[in-house]
Amino acid sequence: MPQTSIRPYQPVNLAAKLAAIHEQWQPRVVAEMNDYQFKLVKLEGEFVWHSHADTDETFIVLDGELRIDFRDGAVQLRAGEMYVVPRGVEHKPFAAQEVQVLLIEPRGVLNTGDQGGERTAPNDVWV
Repeated sequence: MPQTSIRPYQPVNLAAKLAAIHEQWQPRVVAEMNDYQFKLVKLEGEFVWHSHADTDETFIVLDGELRIDFRDGAVQLRAGEMYVVPRGVEHKPFAAQEVQVLLIEPRGVLNTGDQGGERTAPNDVWV
């Protein structure tokens, strides 16, 4: 449900929203700010190499550990840490065990970026 239908002055309970997410690699919108969406997602295993030509992508780890591979290195994130992947940089998220992540990116950005494929999740799905 879009934020406009949420009662005023009600916080978004991230733990409750995460408990309602049962599929991995399927980002779910929990809030919007201007043209940006805040998306919760559960990840485990290896994603696909991809990039986002027109936008940066922010990963904030809420629980667990996430590695983001780049063609020339990697960054390891733990709960409470974040990383901004610059626009156009090819990357591939990986989690040995399930990790809970808050993504911040413009509305309409595909999770697989320019790659597409079977891991592409539908946009604008709210939880």
